[in-house]
Amino acid sequence: MQKFWKYLLFSPAVCGVMLFVNTAAFAGETSSKSEINQPQVLANPDAGATNIAPDQPMAQVTSVSQFSDVQPTDWAFQALQSLVERYGCIAGYPNSTYRGNQALTRYEFAAGLNACLDRVNELIATATGDLVNKQDLATLQKLQEDFSAELAILRGRVDAVESKTAELETNQFSTTTKLNGEVVIAIADVVSGNTVNGQKVNQNTVLADRIRLNLDTSFTGKDLLRTRLQATNLDPFSQTATFTPEGDFRFAGGNNSNGVVIDALLYQFPLGDKTGVTLEANAGAIDDFTNTVNPYLDGDGGSGALSHFGTRNPIYYLLNGAGIGIKHEFSDNLELSFGYLANDSANPQLGSGLFNGAYGAMGQLTVKPSNQITFGLTYINAYKNTFFANGSGGSNNANDILQNASSNSYGVEASFQPSSKFVISGWAGLTKARVLSVGDADIWNYAVTLAFPDLGKKGNIAGIIVGMEPKVTSVSSSLSNAGINKDPDTSYHVEGFYQYSLSDNISITPGIIWLTAPDHNNQNDDILIGTVRTTFTF
Repeated sequence: MQKFWKYLLFSPAVCGVMLFVNTAAFAGETSSKSEINQPQVLANPDAGATNIAPDQPMAQVTSVSQFSDVQPTDWAFQALQSLVERYGCIAGYPNSTYRGNQALTRYEFAAGLNACLDRVNELIATATGDLVNKQDLATLQKLQEDFSAELAILRGRVDAVESKTAELETNQFSTTTKLNGEVVIAIADVVSGNTVNGQKVNQNTVLADRIRLNLDTSFTGKDLLRTRLQATNLDPFSQTATFTPEGDFRFAGGNNSNGVVIDALLYQFPLGDKTGVTLEANAGAIDDFTNTVNPYLDGDGGSGALSHFGTRNPIYYLLNGAGIGIKHEFSDNLELSFGYLANDSANPQLGSGLFNGAYGAMGQLTVKPSNQITFGLTYINAYKNTFFANGSGGSNNANDILQNASSNSYGVEASFQPSSKFVISGWAGLTKARVLSVGDADIWNYAVTLAFPDLGKKGNIAGIIVGMEPKVTSVSSSLSNAGINKDPDTSYHVEGFYQYSLSDNISITPGIIWLTAPDHNNQNDDILIGTVRTTFTF
């Protein structure tokens, strides 16, 4: 060990290596011998610095004077100056500091030594060997011998990483496209309730599935082209069991007997630093470009709330189809989004197409006064668009009115997260519909949601939703004379679930949905729907 210190005292280059590696010991954390950390020494002064940690990138320097915390009176100033200005194999932190008082391990020292050896070899190979004096070469040679074991381990691990990288590159699916998927398998049943709107409720246990494969492609590293393939075998219960759009499952995608279809096709790209653009070619939805202000519960059916209603304010479902969405972030606290989606954009017939058929157009201002509080103010103009277009809730009466109406909807959404373990959110939505050439109607909905992230275990989520699905609360006399009336009573939607994470890729979610006076009619029996949803992600 005496000889080792002698090398450090009498060799400026090696002393600089020691000093440099000292700063690269991960902000004072030392690693075990089994963890070899690559310190920030540049083998090539013209190359960018390698990061010792993702959150602490280091920048190359060309003069020791660039370090704000290194003074000419420092005991190792000469060694550091030599390593920076003579050998060019040292780097510093972005804030122009060197941080020369941090600890290091033998492995970290060996990594720094190895980098400077590479730099010396480069100088010799490029006929600039006169820059390297004999004393430094002799010292480096001796250190190389003393640290041969550590250097061998480093090089062996680098070779192993390069080999694995080459194998991955050879066998990768695509250089631009990543594949991810989700499989939902659910057991569901209407547990109680006999009659709704004069029809017998079907109480029969079903086993349903929904499979999604996402091909996510990026051409620039900042954009996203998503092609989603989907297969499902479950129709909404509103069509087969309960006969009211209220309480429909989010994971029910329309029974196509597990035939594969393109469920979503979109392209997202940035327009400057603050603006994002989303082009929707198929099955577009507002959450692709807008914050729906219902954290943890707004999911795709495989996670989050069980029902469409529990997922987000129903007025958001008045936008679907093909079109464009734009989101602009003025700051971390203020965001503005716009969107236009048409339901039958590919149909050239009169009354259809991108601009002449059913559509939804929206604008939303999202405000975040703090990290715990979020508000959304939403406006949506729609034509012949219904809440029920995607099995998304509301009474049959409300959806029938919207089927032949133009509408203006106004929504207020809010979320408050007082702690990492609890979030309370809610919304209220008013839709003012004008049935063409007949009259006007008002449709209201509201809800309060509670989310309990990491309940019992990290990754778990418990949720409770209580609210009123879209209800026709008033109609004009002309509508009433035409036989279109307001909903007679009030139905309440009560939902609870617990998403238990078995692993990072598997979760099981038991839950219930209770509908009082379904379809906003006290003549109908209360309905209780139960399910156990299992989700696999990969």
